[in-house]
Amino acid sequence: MSFFRSILVTGGAGFIGSNFVHYVHARHAGCKITVLDALTYAGNLENLAGLLEDKRLKFIKGSIADAPTVREAMTGCEAVFNFAAETHVDRSIQEAGTFIETDVLGTYTLLRAACDIGVEKFVQISTDEVYGSSSGEHFEETSPLKPGNPYSASKCGGDLMCQAFFNTFQAPVVITRSSNNFGPYQHVEKFIPLFITNTIEGKELPLYGDGKHERDWIYVEDNCAAVELVSTRGRSGEIYNIAAGESRPNIEVAETILELLGAPKSRIVFIEDRKGHDRAYLMDSTKTEALGWSRRYDFRGALENTVEWYRSNDTWWRHVKSGAFRKYYDKHYKEKLEKGKTRGI
Repeated sequence: MSFFRSILVTGGAGFIGSNFVHYVHARHAGCKITVLDALTYAGNLENLAGLLEDKRLKFIKGSIADAPTVREAMTGCEAVFNFAAETHVDRSIQEAGTFIETDVLGTYTLLRAACDIGVEKFVQISTDEVYGSSSGEHFEETSPLKPGNPYSASKCGGDLMCQAFFNTFQAPVVITRSSNNFGPYQHVEKFIPLFITNTIEGKELPLYGDGKHERDWIYVEDNCAAVELVSTRGRSGEIYNIAAGESRPNIEVAETILELLGAPKSRIVFIEDRKGHDRAYLMDSTKTEALGWSRRYDFRGALENTVEWYRSNDTWWRHVKSGAFRKYYDKHYKEKLEKGKTRGI
C-alpha cells in the first residue's frame, strides 16, 4: 500500500509530531498534511518553521478534546496520526487531570470523528511506559498493562479506547508503542535536551536517585520511519512495539553528554528520586521488524547528532527555556488563526 494523499497529524507542533511532519513532507511530495495542535507549553510553531507557508501544510490551533475542531481538521483526511498527548511524568504526578482530558477524552473524540468520517487508518502513538517497569523481561505486545504513574495510566486509557473502537465499530486502528525518543525539537524539560542545554550553560545536571534507571533510547527519525511503515502495512486492531535495543542507565547517558561537550562528570548532582519511578523499560520489537523495519541510527551516533543540533540551534532552545517562543506565535500567526472563520494557515 502506498502512503496516504492527505493526513491529519495531531500534536504536530510537539516533539515527535513535528519530526513526523518533517519526515512525511520530505518523503511524500503528493501528501497534504493538516496539523492540529493546542499549542500548550510543549507545542511550538518554531518546530514547523519552513513548512507553515507551504501549500501542502495546513495548521489548525485547537484541542483534540474539542469535537467541532477535530471534525474540521479531520474532514478530507485519509489517515489520522495521533501524536497529541500530555507526556511529562513529573507534571502528571503534580496534576493528572489534564492528562486524562487529553490522553483519554481527546483520543475518544478523535476516534468518534474518525468513525463518522470514515478514515482509512487511525494510528495511535503510545509508549513503552504502559507496560510498567521491567525486571529484565522484554515486553511483547500481548504483555499485561501495568502503568506506574498517572501519565502512563492515561496512555493506557487511550490505547484501550482504541481497542474498544476496533472491536465495537471496526475502527481501522493500529497502535504503536515506542521506547524513549530523543532528537531535534525535543522540549528542554526532557532528560537528554535538559542535560545537553544545562551542560552548554555551565549548569549542574540533576540526576534522579542513583542514576541507574534504564531506558531504551531510539532516535526520533527511526521511530518516524516505523510509524510510517505501520500505518501502511500494519493490520487494524494490532499493536506494534518500536524499540532500538539501546537500553542503558541514565548515568551513562549523562556521562556521554558531558564527554561530547567536554565537561567534567562532577557536573552531575544526584537528587531525590521521583515518586513511582520505573526502574527499566524493555520491549521486543520483532513484530514491527517483521514488517520490514530496522533502526538506522546507533545510540552514540544519534546522540552526537542531537548534541550538535542543540549546539547549532541555540536560539530555538533558549526561546523554549525562556518562554519567548510564544512571541513567535503572537508575531507571525495569532492574528491569522483568530481572524475570521478559518483557523487554518
